[in-house]
Amino acid sequence: MMRCRSVRTPRAGSLLLSVLCLSTLCLSTLGCAESVINSDGVGGLGGLGGAESSGGIAGSGGIAGSAGSGAEPEVKPTACAGELAVFVVSVRDHEFGTGQDVGQDHFPELVLGPPHGAGKTSGSTDHVVSLGDGGFVELGFGDYAIGDAPGPDFIVFENAFFVGGDPSLPYAEFGQVSVSQDGAEWTSFPCQTEDLPYDSCAGWHPVLANPDTNDLDPTDPEVAGGDPFDLADLGLPWARYVRIDDVVDDKELTFDLDAVALAHPGCF
Repeated sequence: MMRCRSVRTPRAGSLLLSVLCLSTLCLSTLGCAESVINSDGVGGLGGLGGAESSGGIAGSGGIAGSAGSGAEPEVKPTACAGELAVFVVSVRDHEFGTGQDVGQDHFPELVLGPPHGAGKTSGSTDHVVSLGDGGFVELGFGDYAIGDAPGPDFIVFENAFFVGGDPSLPYAEFGQVSVSQDGAEWTSFPCQTEDLPYDSCAGWHPVLANPDTNDLDPTDPEVAGGDPFDLADLGLPWARYVRIDDVVDDKELTFDLDAVALAHPGCF
């Protein structure tokens, strides 16, 4: 059975109306009640699914299900209000690994908002946070989610660059990207780091968009740089959270997160 839900998506500064068709599982209401670490470090309310006794507090605009029932909650779409979130607004969880600690004293502020790319031949060092060897971070987008539409649906920005400007020589620090609808079950893109192209990995394409130096659209995979990801590759119609895990290697290179941008955000 196919169900369609209207989704508002921004492009070039305006809100356009598109339709996102969800197969089998219809997109449930996306509320802003989630367990987060905001830029002020204050935790939020409980997350998706269930009443308080089942691990979440049913907040305004959230999903209220039967405690412990495991049943799919009733679909109650909420109206969009204000601007759509196209960048990370919260950090749900994280753990830094060993080794590099660049930017960790300004976390999570540095991973919120747009990317600050330094171009094809150099990587930004003052707007990134190193995850450390084997570290991870889980990111949220407030009331909004990533919808699957034609082309890449979101972009992960690191601080990779091409050595000598040669695209065949990327200075890569890999991250494995996973997505989740509920923050509990994660589906990973199959990152392979053996040979170019490093399919489905983050951390090997330079970041071009930078609001301080150019007017490139950071939500457009055609011009923004960074590493694009398509939910269709995982067979998912939507996702609410993004997780990035540093890929441990013998070079002890660690993933440096700049930002994540949504090419196809939606409020349902």
